[in-house]
Amino acid sequence: MNIVRRAAVLAILTASFVACSNEPADPASPTCTPSTPSSTDAFARAHAPDSPEIALARAIADRWLAVHPPEKAAWDWGDGVQLGALMELHRVTGEPRYRDHVKRFLDAQIAAGYEIVTSDRCPPVLSALALYGQTCDAKYRKVVDDMQRYLEVDALRTDDGGINHFGTVRVFGASLWIDSLYMFGQVLIRRGEAWNDAPALDLYGSQYRVFAKHLQDAATGFFVHAYHWSGQDPNVFWARGNGWVVASAADYLRVRAARGESDAEVRTSFLRLVQAVVAAQDPKTGLFWTVLNRPGETYLETSATALFALGLARARRAGVLDATALDPVNRAMDGVRSRIVNDSAGRPVVTGISGPTTAGSFKRYAAVPLEDDVHYGVGAVILALIEVAGLT
Repeated sequence: MNIVRRAAVLAILTASFVACSNEPADPASPTCTPSTPSSTDAFARAHAPDSPEIALARAIADRWLAVHPPEKAAWDWGDGVQLGALMELHRVTGEPRYRDHVKRFLDAQIAAGYEIVTSDRCPPVLSALALYGQTCDAKYRKVVDDMQRYLEVDALRTDDGGINHFGTVRVFGASLWIDSLYMFGQVLIRRGEAWNDAPALDLYGSQYRVFAKHLQDAATGFFVHAYHWSGQDPNVFWARGNGWVVASAADYLRVRAARGESDAEVRTSFLRLVQAVVAAQDPKTGLFWTVLNRPGETYLETSATALFALGLARARRAGVLDATALDPVNRAMDGVRSRIVNDSAGRPVVTGISGPTTAGSFKRYAAVPLEDDVHYGVGAVILALIEVAGLT
């Protein structure tokens, strides 16, 4: 995206995220029973709360809480991913300070007013969904319902029903961006699981199929960054974007399997993507290049590596992948750990995170700077550590 076009998008966007296990099958019903996660719950036990992986995740999260007050977070995708990771860590450990940090963020944002007008504004809803399940507070339920209305009514769509990455913004027409499958998709998946909401799962499945039709490369199995968007070089496959797909599709297939269901088309696409991803892993470090199919021409990147480890580990737990998935997961996590360094106070910091990335030329991807302690990268690492904990 050139500078003028990017400025136009930002101007328009400026102007214009473990719920109740007993939520009724009808998601419109207000019935809810408060529930508090515990480290003795089945989910927590399966993710080994006393493991070294959870200990590291907690240390990373504790530093984040000490350095980044929730009132300074934004209602956007980066902070939404990090906040969702804190809620998942709370689910495993039962530690209230992770939940309380997220609650302070949501309460402040709800009081000030929030907007859900693009895919990038959806991730904070995942935390609202989890908090509604714990508190049954209607204000968190309203956040979830607002996103559902945005997806079903407000967002512009392609001719075949794909949800526009820029949501209600019509000036560029409807375009599909790879990261949307995680940004709104993860909420749909967890809503479907927590509330027994089959239509939410069906919506994710249908969106995945539309996105795969337009974005998945027939020759390699990778996904391109965007559809109906100019200025992209051919045969350039962005690692973190493919990581969002692997992570969300693995969670979708996990929930389907837990319900005794399947989705053959999504599974086939997912397995093609996984095969391509595993083949692209750097054999020396276990990390992944920020442009997957151009090794040595850019840099090895942390957040994409964490997302691939997260997705492969989820799929292994669900039986979607066999035990051969463990080797690339373990090598990826070795690579992620190599990127965690201590600050002056001896607290772990996640480094080597590629900055925010827009669809464009190969040179543009290669020019995105590496940064440290970035919300979405820290969130991805915490989620990966949780998912590999107790995985054998």
